Amino acid sequence: MLTRSDSINSEEFIFYIDLISDFLKKKSLMKAINSFIKEKDKFNALSSYGVVIFQKNENPINEYDIKDSDSVLNAINDAWGTRETAQSYLENGLYEILAYIFRKSRESRKNYRVIIISDTPSKLSEDYYNALYDLLIKAKKFSAFIDIIRVGNEKFYEDDVKLKIISSETHGGMFYCQDEKLLQNILGALVQNKKEFKVIKTDEIDHVLAEDKVFYERLAVDLISLSPDDEEICTICEQELCPICEAHSDEIHKCFNCSAKFHSCCAARYSLAKNIGFKHIYRCPQCETLLKLDEEYVNMIYEEELEEEYPEIETERVIPPESEEVEYEQEQLEEEVSLEGLKPPTPPPDATTKLKVGGFFGKEIEIKLKKESKPTAETQQPIKGVEKPVSITTLKPPRKRGVGSIKLCKICGTTLQNTNNCPICGAKVD
Repeated sequence: MLTRSDSINSEEFIFYIDLISDFLKKKSLMKAINSFIKEKDKFNALSSYGVVIFQKNENPINEYDIKDSDSVLNAINDAWGTRETAQSYLENGLYEILAYIFRKSRESRKNYRVIIISDTPSKLSEDYYNALYDLLIKAKKFSAFIDIIRVGNEKFYEDDVKLKIISSETHGGMFYCQDEKLLQNILGALVQNKKEFKVIKTDEIDHVLAEDKVFYERLAVDLISLSPDDEEICTICEQELCPICEAHSDEIHKCFNCSAKFHSCCAARYSLAKNIGFKHIYRCPQCETLLKLDEEYVNMIYEEELEEEYPEIETERVIPPESEEVEYEQEQLEEEVSLEGLKPPTPPPDATTKLKVGGFFGKEIEIKLKKESKPTAETQQPIKGVEKPVSITTLKPPRKRGVGSIKLCKICGTTLQNTNNCPICGAKVD
């Protein structure tokens, strides 16, 4: 069976240049990025790069999947003179980048490192940030990391909290550069800290939200039918006939991107084991394309697996009508007692039993059981000695210091204090 590796060697670095002021010169910026690319290529020759710069009138320049440093530097140089200098569009730029990552993730899987270089807090409303945050949560499932470098003389900025949330939610970092000469060192540190990437496994990541289901279903694609010249061999089981259902009707379909082929049963069981958070959405084990299956079919396979693994668990229980519920339970109880051969014990005539009253060191007494006594279904309480009824007139109420004499009415039992006549029944008390 073909299994997917948890390691991703391919990665793309996207530089989002959000510079409004003249604090950071173009020469210093290009020098630092050029040094970063050369250093990174030493560790991973499969890396690619991208550049996003907002132009005036909110028109972004974006180039992705660039293989060499010269093309990256040329893109920055061409867009530098016409870049937006009135305000920051941090949220808009991240929308653009995340949309690209989502689109590319449908066809292939790689790590995406977004490096934002910004010098001005964004003035956009909170609605922009709230919408962005929702996308950031989804971006974690697509191996997207965001590092933010804030350049400028200030020690603190009004959007520091917002930027730190953006970076921390995507397992990135927040850095401050108060000298343009330090930019190269900061970028160099990012190279050293991110030499290798590991895919965040499904059980290690935050659970996907139910309301995001439509988002992932639209992003994923269905399997397609085979071409006439395609070989009908499943990529997972490597057989023509599905070994799970052994049905010739289980046709083989394939991934549109790499033509990996799957029986329906094999794909469903693979999706149950390797899904992204929804049982019917998974990545192709050969090319990492995001694929989806019929949800009802996958749930059916899931229930069958549960029945095979836990056959003792009853999946259904027939419940009788409410009007017959009591009678039904009584019949079931009588049937169970009959099957077990249980009969309630009947004590012999004039049988006696001994009980100890007052605990372990108490007095042992003997009790006779009459013939007509019938045991009850309920647990009987220990029998205590039969006590003789006590008249209320013989009770002596407690005496308290500083309180007048207390008497008890012999007629109605009312407690009397400092009076000779009962206020309840009017009886005279001596």
